[in-house]
Amino acid sequence: MQSWSAPSVPELPGHGPQLRLYDSADRQVRPVAPGATATMYVCGITPYDATHLGHAATYLTFDLVHRLWLDAGHRVHYVQNITDVDDPLFERAQRDGVDWRALADREIDLFREDMAAMRVVPPHDYVAATEAIAEVIEVVEKLLAAGAAYVVDDPQYPDVYFRADATVQFGYESGYDRDTMMALFGERGGDPERAGKTDPLDALLWRAARPGEPSWASPFGAGRPGWHVECAAIALSRIGTGLDIQGGGSDLVFPHHEFSAAHAECVTGERRFARHYVHAGMIGWDGHKMSKSRGNLVLVSALRREGVDPAAVRLGLLAGHYREDRFWSTQVLDEAHQRLHRWRSATALAGAPDAGDVVARVRRYLADDLDTPKALAALDGWATDALSYGGHDPDAGPTVATAIDALLGVELSHGR
Repeated sequence: MQSWSAPSVPELPGHGPQLRLYDSADRQVRPVAPGATATMYVCGITPYDATHLGHAATYLTFDLVHRLWLDAGHRVHYVQNITDVDDPLFERAQRDGVDWRALADREIDLFREDMAAMRVVPPHDYVAATEAIAEVIEVVEKLLAAGAAYVVDDPQYPDVYFRADATVQFGYESGYDRDTMMALFGERGGDPERAGKTDPLDALLWRAARPGEPSWASPFGAGRPGWHVECAAIALSRIGTGLDIQGGGSDLVFPHHEFSAAHAECVTGERRFARHYVHAGMIGWDGHKMSKSRGNLVLVSALRREGVDPAAVRLGLLAGHYREDRFWSTQVLDEAHQRLHRWRSATALAGAPDAGDVVARVRRYLADDLDTPKALAALDGWATDALSYGGHDPDAGPTVATAIDALLGVELSHGR
């Protein structure tokens, strides 16, 4: 699958410090220590509606990680999937009277446009589930052979399920007890009431063909992939073992990331699928988490149609810490526009205060668990000094603008 056009990411002199991130499994901030090539798998969209700011906040989080790795001198192998075969997509297509493939293509195109406008560095591999059917089948075959999966006793729909107890470490990523797991499993796409399962918590690997649904041939019958195994198969086939970061929104910790990690661990025999599990907080609007089911969405594409500068949207989302659940509002956007205007004005001055200290501090704050509030405050302070008192360094403004572009993905040359 084609991704989107890549923004130019400037190179800064020297290298930034080692990145430290909060690990959801270890429940603490600790160093991320990749090799020469840093690897990251981030769960992508289910393309049945347009990109909202909750999506954007998640992908901006991992765009910062991508940029900081580049600044630290690493190559980056970033993989993202598209869940283009799933119930929500089929349900929306049926509701709107359109072909599910046409709906998916339309929303994927819009997502690409949104990501390009937001200057998100694209993944190295952008893979649709429908492009990875063979890889999924291979993983399911291995899980069945290992006894980690089974076929339900249902002659009409012999679905394949993963045993939740197939790994002794299951549950380490989320840290949830069984009652919490059961509650979230039912809320987030699981099927605890499915007859014939060994355990209500067992997760679907392969859904046997149903009337009106797409299906693919397999050794265990025609059908389509389950949600969690899709990501395990794509990550293992594109990156392999030793993944540095598995990432996504905090609502994916369980069941999605817990099960996709367990699938991969069963196949590879490794104790831990990823060295770091990183999750972004939720974005709210009108008092609730932004979600398609609730209908309280602020769409990136709608803001762009209204003429909102994508750089301001990016700054508005970066104003809060990535791990915090936070609310979007017109005030957040207004403050982002004001900040963008001040930074553009300050970096356009013929002379400004020395840039070395502020660039070093921004690098340090971002490397410390992506502390964007501190990074933005440091740049605000520099901009205030520049606009209030000027300076004698003609290179300071361009230097700061380049650092803001490289590290935060905000280009200041437009709109001056």
